[in-house]
Amino acid sequence: MKPKDIQLIGSELAIVWEDGSESYFPTEFLRKHSPSAQNKGEVDILGNQYGGNGPTEFPGVTITGWDFQGNYAFRPIFSDGHSSGLFSWEYLRKLESELQ
Repeated sequence: MKPKDIQLIGSELAIVWEDGSESYFPTEFLRKHSPSAQNKGEVDILGNQYGGNGPTEFPGVTITGWDFQGNYAFRPIFSDGHSSGLFSWEYLRKLESELQ
């Protein structure tokens, strides 16, 4: 399911989905859960983990903009310069359950 509208409201990203439901994500929460290799790390074919050992809290970080990746994801640009995480619509719906 794709979003119908995405807006930044204060320090929250608001999404209205095609079915009319709404999601609200604090920007610090999204930065913490960025699915980027820089944030989560990468595992090679031998199981060795590279990266993903940086900070885990991002106080005061906001979203300064974003762009869309096809029809499946968006890439937020955070105020700390991070912009390599692609948030698929499916991943955002999964993250929503962690806010409950």
